[in-house]
Amino acid sequence: MAPGKLGSAGAMALADEVQRIGAPVRRWMQHQKREYTRGEPRPLGGDLGAMGVYVSLVTAGAAAVHASGRELPDRVPLGDAVLLTLATFRLARRIAKDPVTAPVRAPFTAFQGPSGHAEVAEEVREHGGVKHAVGELLTCPFCLAQWVGTGFVFGYVTAPKATRLAALAMATVAGSDVLQFLYDGIQNGAFGLQATEGAE
Repeated sequence: MAPGKLGSAGAMALADEVQRIGAPVRRWMQHQKREYTRGEPRPLGGDLGAMGVYVSLVTAGAAAVHASGRELPDRVPLGDAVLLTLATFRLARRIAKDPVTAPVRAPFTAFQGPSGHAEVAEEVREHGGVKHAVGELLTCPFCLAQWVGTGFVFGYVTAPKATRLAALAMATVAGSDVLQFLYDGIQNGAFGLQATEGAE
């Protein structure tokens, strides 16, 4: 037999063996999906892919930090921790709910209407699969906070001054949002100020 044909036959035999070994695993995974979803179109494969991307990015980031020889901080000052937390909250919510960031979510979601002050409600367009998983991630500020917070932490380790500045911008916006809500509450009498004025 020619060497090329021998190599081709060997590759086919290896592929058949991998498929034979993998068949029980695939059956087990399909059974678990059926038991978990109970007929609902849940994007377990897409979620697994998202977890894989996250772990890969964190691993690559950690390797890059290690290769650069940067020292990890022994502790993070409380002020910096609060700053990064506020920035994570504001940026995650901006990506997930802000009308301005709708073009990022549009390929995966459908507009449902306004939702609170300067936010929108959206629904995932496709159910099951990768687009469903991405749509759920992009419309969930709680889910996005994991990614955003990780980005801020890596930024803080590699470029602390620039990261503090970026985080300060987001934290300032978060503080401004609170003041806007307080002002609206006062204007609308939510704190009983109008009732008090009327009684005088």
